[in-house]
Amino acid sequence: MSPPSAAASELWVVTGPTASGKTHLAVALAQELDLEILSMDSMAVYRQMDIGTAKPSAAERAAVPHHLIDLVSPQETFDTARWCNEAAKVLAEVSARGRRALFVGGTPLYLMAFFKGLMEGPEADPALRAGLEAREDATPGCLHEELSRRDPEAALRIHRNDRRRLVRALEVLERTGQPISKSQQHFAREGWLRPCRLVGIGRDRDDLHARVKLRTEAMLAAGLLEETAAIEQSGGFSPTSGAAIGYAECRDFLRGRYKDHAELRNRIRRNTHRLIRRQTTWLRRLREVKWLPPDSDVAALRAAFGG
Repeated sequence: MSPPSAAASELWVVTGPTASGKTHLAVALAQELDLEILSMDSMAVYRQMDIGTAKPSAAERAAVPHHLIDLVSPQETFDTARWCNEAAKVLAEVSARGRRALFVGGTPLYLMAFFKGLMEGPEADPALRAGLEAREDATPGCLHEELSRRDPEAALRIHRNDRRRLVRALEVLERTGQPISKSQQHFAREGWLRPCRLVGIGRDRDDLHARVKLRTEAMLAAGLLEETAAIEQSGGFSPTSGAAIGYAECRDFLRGRYKDHAELRNRIRRNTHRLIRRQTTWLRRLREVKWLPPDSDVAALRAAFGG
């Protein structure tokens, strides 16, 4: 079946918070309309990190071409600018084959940067970054505490274990005197760098929490701890990959920082809930998102895109 008619330059995006069920529905749509999926997940770019990132299954990848997954090793850093470059390259390749892309994922910064444009900021200051890294090494958590005092809006969006983004936020403060949250206000401007249609899968808080509970149990039962230990033994994590929820907590557990498996499960669930709140805050700001209820089928998703 061919995709419904739309402007040639208009891109389709399926988004929503973690555990909303967007991937399953997007794969069904891609199968029906013969689309190729471009993953918009900041942690799915890492090889070996399969269980904790809830990557599409082997069956889903066999049914629909997937891109922007398994790009780098866990030892590498990977930022928004690099993802945007990779996404632009893959999109051009898909279009050159006469195919249509479907962007799927819940990383709002990737969505905003690719479709609205990367924000401008000061160049990196290696000496400043090294000093911030040293402070965090000496007192884990201190960078997030400082950011909470100086730029609380940014601190709400950045996980305390996401050292790379914490360092960047404090670097921007030091170099410009302005909070990074103010710099990111360009995302609120009218218009889009790349025209798109945005469809979100919405769920209420209690529903998401119930799904997160089941998801956490399933990931641990599938071997998340063992997967984390294997990565640690084969080169370890970069500051970026090591901040991924699930892996960050498993690393702490393996270092003896939690008293038992129950605390591990609770930490993962709590931090996933916080991630969902941050994702939802970002996405709800976008008036262009057409939200679908959680019981929507592929026909409803197709209709939301104008099909």
